[in-house]
Amino acid sequence: MRPSWIFLVVAGLFEVGWPVGLKLAQTPGRGLVGSLVAIVCMAASGLLLYLAQRDIPMGTAYAVWTGIGAAGAFVVGLALYGDPANLPRILGVGLIVAGVVTLKLSH
Repeated sequence: MRPSWIFLVVAGLFEVGWPVGLKLAQTPGRGLVGSLVAIVCMAASGLLLYLAQRDIPMGTAYAVWTGIGAAGAFVVGLALYGDPANLPRILGVGLIVAGVVTLKLSH
């Protein structure tokens, strides 16, 4: 995998971190820690997306970045926060993942 794609995948993983940080900030006594996690993840995600877009077209990079973030946040929500897992939600995330894979394969 080329460095630009590594930057993009890691950016997408940090994209998962900021909504987790915001959720953590809602926990009593964890407001500051959660907010800091969210801010650091936002900054890291943005910087890595910037680096990835030097070699990857903007539309592709943005779609992959948000797709990783959306699917990752969905999985974390299921695993840690008891978010509902029903067939339509799972199929929807499956379509997001299929789109991300298609974009990667077409580049």
